[in-house]
Amino acid sequence: MRTPFKIGGASVTAGSQGLVDLPVAHLSNHTPVTLPIRVVHGRRDGPTLFVSAALHGDEILGVEIIRRLLNTPGLKSLQGTLLCVPIVNVFGFLSKSRYLPDGRDLNRMFPGYLHGSLAAQLAHLFMEQIARRSDFGIDLHSGSNNRANLPQLRVDVVTPELRDLAEAFGAPVILQSGLREGSLRKAAREAGLEVIVYEAGEALRLDEFSVRGGVRGILHVMHHLGMLGPKHANRQKHRSVFATSSRWIRAPDGGIFRALRGLGDSIAAGDVIGGITNPYEGTDVPVLAEVDGIIIGRTNVSVVNRADALFHVAKVAHPKPATGQIGGISDAIGEDPIFDEDEIV
Repeated sequence: MRTPFKIGGASVTAGSQGLVDLPVAHLSNHTPVTLPIRVVHGRRDGPTLFVSAALHGDEILGVEIIRRLLNTPGLKSLQGTLLCVPIVNVFGFLSKSRYLPDGRDLNRMFPGYLHGSLAAQLAHLFMEQIARRSDFGIDLHSGSNNRANLPQLRVDVVTPELRDLAEAFGAPVILQSGLREGSLRKAAREAGLEVIVYEAGEALRLDEFSVRGGVRGILHVMHHLGMLGPKHANRQKHRSVFATSSRWIRAPDGGIFRALRGLGDSIAAGDVIGGITNPYEGTDVPVLAEVDGIIIGRTNVSVVNRADALFHVAKVAHPKPATGQIGGISDAIGEDPIFDEDEIV
């Protein structure tokens, strides 16, 4: 029998689960705010994995992914320890905001500082109590306000082992993404562990496809790490599309924007992928693809100003075959029987 997992003054015995509240601060009316962590401590030895969501308070997709993950029957035979933090930025979640009350982006404040700003203190708490006690991490994100993302992983691939883990997740696209100063990924690497980021959907919205893709991917990674049995192995026929870089295509003029291409579509430089109409004169300005690639993000706003970001394009060597790969993975995600318990199968 493994020794209990101790955190925040609580002790979770092997083969059990526990909800632990780590004190953070008080609201202005003295209401206490905590950082709740769900600890699943397996009976047998294995890695420690953390899964976090709502680092930006309005990115709620990961909250639902973690809820479904914790309801997975396979966790009863877990090897190792799973640390789930459905809502990291509790303050932003309560106010439906990306930021903390002090206006800071939590994902630019890591590794934090015990005696710093509210954001710095929260980042410090997460690093010390969760990240530094883990062997690997998965951080769940969504597109920002009024932007939707195709399910994708953001990874700074530095070793074949990290690439293998990203491939095991099985997202439609893996985007090579450098580490930003103050980000959880960079602070985690400096602390000796790797974190991959799952980006999907839109802020303040849920969509079933993105939720299923996230749950499915986490279970695949847990199998790859030896935490779950073969039932959760990635058996899909198509490999993720790997993109070395990306760029945004911006509005050439202001007006009413109409998108002619959607998420997952392949484009070639020079293709007309949208149009912007002057509401008074009826003139139409085409939006042209500037590079070959796959659309992995787009705006959902139809009223745009000049230079607004419209399409996020991942650069890939062969976009048309890549579209077939993405379609195959998307079909597999849709067919995977990962249902909410209230759904009728």
